[in-house]
Amino acid sequence: MQELNDLRKNIDEIDDLILEKLNERMKFVKKIGELKKSSGASIYRPEREKAILNRLQSVKGGLLNKAAIEAIYLEIFAVSRNLEMPQKVAYLGPEGTYTHQAAESRFGAMSEYLPLATINSVFTKLSQKEVKYGVVPIENNTEGAVGATLDCLASFENVKIVAEIYLDIHHSFVSQSENLKDIKTIYSHPQGYNQCRNFLESHLLSNINFVPSKSTAEAAFLASKDPNSAAICSKIAAKIYNVPILFETIEDNLANRTRFLILSDFKNAKNSHFKTSILAKTAHKPGGLADLLRIFKDENINLTKLESRPVKQRKFDFMFFIDFDGHIDDESVQNAINLATDQGIEIKWLGSYLDGDL
Repeated sequence: MQELNDLRKNIDEIDDLILEKLNERMKFVKKIGELKKSSGASIYRPEREKAILNRLQSVKGGLLNKAAIEAIYLEIFAVSRNLEMPQKVAYLGPEGTYTHQAAESRFGAMSEYLPLATINSVFTKLSQKEVKYGVVPIENNTEGAVGATLDCLASFENVKIVAEIYLDIHHSFVSQSENLKDIKTIYSHPQGYNQCRNFLESHLLSNINFVPSKSTAEAAFLASKDPNSAAICSKIAAKIYNVPILFETIEDNLANRTRFLILSDFKNAKNSHFKTSILAKTAHKPGGLADLLRIFKDENINLTKLESRPVKQRKFDFMFFIDFDGHIDDESVQNAINLATDQGIEIKWLGSYLDGDL
C-alpha cells in the first residue's frame, strides 16, 4: 500500500507542476490577446494550432498517442482563446446534435454556445455580429451536400468559412421499450433515418411509422416522452434525455462522416496546405462550366469538390460550389479568378482555410 501512496504522491506533484506551467502559458496567452486586440487580428488561428499539434505529436518516446495529444490540447487551445477574448458560438441545435458535438470539439467547454433552430438563423446571428463563430454541417459522405448551408453561403455577404471539422457520425437506436415489438413510432431526422436503412430492415422495423424530426436530438427528446417509440440519435442526445440505448453504431456506412464548417468574419492569413471555396455562376450557354474548369486546369489548380445548386431567383439557372487546393491570395488562384471574371463568370469567394481537420 505504501508503494501505491508513493505513486499517487508523485502524480500529485506532477499535477501541481502541470497546473503551474498551464498558468504560466496562460500569462503569455493574455499578452498575445492584448496584442491581437490592439492590431485587430483574429483570436482564432487554426493554422497556428495545427502547427503546435504537429510539433507535439512528432515528439518520440511518450505513452500519449496522437489522438490523446490532440484531445488534451484542443481543450487547452479553447481555454486559451477564451482568456484572450470570451467566445460565443452559434450552432444548428438543439443541444445534443452532432453539430453541437462538432462545435464543442473545437471551442471546448468554456465557450458560450447558442443553439439555433435553422442554419439560416446561424448565418443571421453571424451577419448581425451577435456571435463571433458559427458551426453548420455542409456535407455527409452518405447523404451528400446540405442544401440550406449552400444557399446561405450564397446569400450572406459578410460570413466566411474559416475552418472545417470532420466528425465520425455514429447513430444509436434508443427506446424506453425493451421489446422491439412494442415500438409503434420511430423518430429521427430524415438523414439519420436514411443512413440506417439496413439496420431497420434487418430488425423488421422499416414498416413502423416514421416521424421526421428537426434533428436527432429532438428525436431523442420525443422518444423520452413516448414509451412506445424509439429514436435514431447520437449517444450524447440519448444521455441528455435519459433514453436507454438498445443498439449502438447502427449506420449502414461505418465510415459515415459529416463535414462541418466554422464560420466567422475574418480572413485567414496565407499559409501552406490551405483550401479555398468559391461560388461560381457561369454563362447560361453550352460549355459555360467547361470554360471555367479549363481556366483552373491551365493554372494547375486541383479541384477537390464541385457541387451544383439551383439559383432560386432565376429559372433553371445553376451556381457551382467549388473547393480547390490553395489560398485566395496565391498567384495562380488570383490569375484564375481574374480570367474567369474577364469571361463574364461571377465569382464569390467563400473562404480560405486549412485543408482537412486538425
